[in-house]
Amino acid sequence: MKQLLEHIARALVDEPDKVEVKQVESDRLIIIELRVAESDMGKVIGKQGRIAKAIRTVVSAAAVKENKKVVVEIVQ
Repeated sequence: MKQLLEHIARALVDEPDKVEVKQVESDRLIIIELRVAESDMGKVIGKQGRIAKAIRTVVSAAAVKENKKVVVEIVQ
């Protein structure tokens, strides 16, 4: 999950070196925090949050294989 989110985020932003992804895992829940440069925040969120929603959908679909729920948090 972590590598998938990192790959997607690096493709979207202007400063891919500043992309940071942290993953916290429990029995049935995975929490992933995504940090990007402040200037790239709009590119990751998108208009009306559409890109952020799409990212969450893709990562959640990948988590189905592991039978876990994923929460993606975009943090400043």
